[in-house]
Amino acid sequence: MEPMSGIAQSAYAKLYESWQEDPEAFWARAAQAIDWYQPPDHVFDAKAGAYGRWFEGATCNTCHNAVDRHVAMRGDQPALIYDSPMTGSKRAISYRELRDEVAALAAVLQDLGVGKGDRVIIYMPMIPEAVMAMLACARIGAIHSVVFGGFAAKELATRINDAHPKAILAASCGLEPGRIISYKPLLDGAIELATSKPEACLVFQRPEGEASLDKPWDHEWQAAVAGAKAAGRAADCVPVAATDPLYVLYTSGTTGKPKGVVRDNGGHMVALAWTMENHYGIKPGEVFWAASDVGWVVGHSYIVYAPLLHGCTSIIYEGKPVGTPDAGAFWRVIAEHGVVSLFTAPTAFRAIKKEDPQAKLLADYDLSHFRTLFLAGERADPDTVQWAERILGVPVIDHWWQTETGWPIVGNPVGIGMLPVKHGSPSVPMPGYDVRVLDEDGKEVGPNEMGAVVIRLPLPPGALPTLWHAPERFHESYLAAYPGYYSSSDAGFKDEDGYIFIMGRTDDIINVAGHRLSTGGMEEVLAGHPAVAECAVIGVKDALKGEVPCGFVVLKSGIIEPVETIEKELVGLVREKIGPVAAFKLAVTVPRLPKTRSGKILRATMKKIADRDEWTPPATIDDPAILDEIGEALKNKGVI
Repeated sequence: MEPMSGIAQSAYAKLYESWQEDPEAFWARAAQAIDWYQPPDHVFDAKAGAYGRWFEGATCNTCHNAVDRHVAMRGDQPALIYDSPMTGSKRAISYRELRDEVAALAAVLQDLGVGKGDRVIIYMPMIPEAVMAMLACARIGAIHSVVFGGFAAKELATRINDAHPKAILAASCGLEPGRIISYKPLLDGAIELATSKPEACLVFQRPEGEASLDKPWDHEWQAAVAGAKAAGRAADCVPVAATDPLYVLYTSGTTGKPKGVVRDNGGHMVALAWTMENHYGIKPGEVFWAASDVGWVVGHSYIVYAPLLHGCTSIIYEGKPVGTPDAGAFWRVIAEHGVVSLFTAPTAFRAIKKEDPQAKLLADYDLSHFRTLFLAGERADPDTVQWAERILGVPVIDHWWQTETGWPIVGNPVGIGMLPVKHGSPSVPMPGYDVRVLDEDGKEVGPNEMGAVVIRLPLPPGALPTLWHAPERFHESYLAAYPGYYSSSDAGFKDEDGYIFIMGRTDDIINVAGHRLSTGGMEEVLAGHPAVAECAVIGVKDALKGEVPCGFVVLKSGIIEPVETIEKELVGLVREKIGPVAAFKLAVTVPRLPKTRSGKILRATMKKIADRDEWTPPATIDDPAILDEIGEALKNKGVI
């Protein structure tokens, strides 16, 4: 890749070139930020794994690097600040306190039979104990898999069956504005559905909704940890191979079956530690806030691991950008806790803008210490970015990455030296990523030409080496389409300056408020209704959430139940089976679905109609008149 015209003399260009010239030397320097029990034999082994492995032969421990090593220098500094407008609770936890809590919890896990290499599912809301659970697993070499708190029992069961956890760590409930979500019935239902049963469930009792611990495998978190402390039990950090898994995080798959993204210990630490100063421009000791959830990759990388590896203070926020209590919630947290940088999804700022378009509530808070807003998780539309720039008066940085990569692929390196912002673009590739745009034949296209956005192999440290127990699926999902490249499943283009523009997905994953969800999984639920003959789900543009799902259903002949009743039932089914996060509220009954002559449903054309984009009937369509029926149905629903 040639240095980018117009920015060729920038600090970024020089750093990127230094990576290109000697990737192993680049990452060897970055690895000096990490404590190793045994340094790597060599930085990169091209013959290992699907595309090579980083830091082969090294041993390390992620919990030691994130917690223990900071105690001597910054033991009294807050590692975590918990702020919950849902409960009115606030709590600062120092690095020393965090170490002691995590060591006691890790000892409890050992007492429950959890050891190195065992899997532990974590099913918790945004409370400090969720972070402690992740770190406790890392401490003893267990592999954690966090499932978004409140996910439906069926979805949780699929993850239990894939991970085969020795234990599950859960909370008794989660909180949403105006309601309490009991987790224990969902957990019990998932275990009942699952063919793989955990040996133990450790449940943190929240006073807002305590659970009945009536199963033989149930244990109360508070009592167990108190017992470990009374007995003087504190687990030591267990050395693991740099290439051993730290966690498995499930992401939506095009088949409806989730994919278990594997993250290793060594490369993950090196990459995340590098990003904090170089990409995000954060110094040790500063307060960084990623307004996400530990159920998502942003929560893993930038609520838990990266800030703690770097010696920062990280915010755990249990609330919403609006409604808890108002659209000034984010400004309060930033002002009150001295946040220098916020990372959130564009959806959050669209919600704030909708509620308080003039940002009048901002005047109530002192944000003079606040330096940067980072947006990711979905495309940051220029209107939202420019609104945030206007009201905050600080750089607003869009960046692009995926669950699979674990850290930014494309961004604007604040710590190295900011490049000019181009609205609509997350900017330029980070060192480690050779980003190309290819046509259907795998040939690179010219500037400003749309194509498949891919990354030339090998992927850098921190990116997934494989899928959990599914190497064939890993190859098929990411490597097969363009040999020698990782396929991002995103479409976009590169301009004449080398800036990347991501325009949409190339598969059936839709992005709802930063959450990647499979339309295939939703179709499976709709198809399970006894009145439904066939169905198709598409993502429709939404001003607030980016995209929302819309389900088209064709009913079986002879159905006498009112259409409105069936549509209401379908909305309820998706909510039950997938969860509220799907934001599924629109079921549209149509007489038939548009298809090609070979029977393929024309989802892309349906999406264009729903989005009010220009469209023409594909040459392969069986009956063009069906598209007019789709448009009429959408008009009747007020979509177009």
